Amino acid sequence: MPTLRTRKASAARLAATALALALAAGLAGCGSAGKFGSKLTTGSIARTGSRPVETMSSAELRNESMALGRAYARNPTDKDLAIRFATVLQMDGDADQSLAVMRKLAIAYPKDRAVLAAYGKALAANGQLEPALDAVRRAQTPEYPDWRLASAEGAILDQLGQKDEARQLYRKALDLKPNEPSVLSNLGMSYVLDGDLRTAETYLRSAAEQPGGDSRVRQNLALVVGLQGRFDEAERIASQELSPDQAQANVAYLRRMLSQQNAWSQLKAQGGNKPSATN
Repeated sequence: MPTLRTRKASAARLAATALALALAAGLAGCGSAGKFGSKLTTGSIARTGSRPVETMSSAELRNESMALGRAYARNPTDKDLAIRFATVLQMDGDADQSLAVMRKLAIAYPKDRAVLAAYGKALAANGQLEPALDAVRRAQTPEYPDWRLASAEGAILDQLGQKDEARQLYRKALDLKPNEPSVLSNLGMSYVLDGDLRTAETYLRSAAEQPGGDSRVRQNLALVVGLQGRFDEAERIASQELSPDQAQANVAYLRRMLSQQNAWSQLKAQGGNKPSATN
């Protein structure tokens, strides 16, 4: 049976992965339609009439990437097009090309907030956290603070081990956007990094209960519940309110995350016991 220390170490590693994914999703919400980000929804990107990329299958992502690549070759300075292309590339697993697209766009638009935000996303996806932090901070402005950027900066700081500063930024983001589920989720995952799974679950349950709580929020809640040994409950949360195909994909994601440290098989062997994760 895994020890408390082992479970907490596993939780921290998984939370770092989840925060990296949350960062990508959060920064994708920063766009340039009208006032910065005012016409976009959480988890979306500046669109050209297509579906949100997070709802696409692997085959759809590949097709979208090919179509956007052809359009991008004709007009590489179209901001919305380039940002969408970079986001699709990153979602499709091509982080290097995504960064190349955004680096070129950042050179063309060195002071554009939406471009800087998306550039920060691409840098973070490549593990370049310090440059990503710089890009996100340059995109933020004191007179028009954006909650998405505050949350994104917090996610980067959490990955850099600066938890106190990260949590201050999450709370600032919540002041700007009360009860925003993506921010509550990031705050919850910050506590997972500390191994404080009970506090993490409190924030993640609150996030999942909000009207805008989506599948990504439920995945993080399921992960935290699973890390506490409540295997069946974790599967139910992961498959909640989804089509059969989406539910299967979410459960597969949950299994994949937990299996990184053999946590899934260990929890299954425990038969649903509830080990304490706090000191």
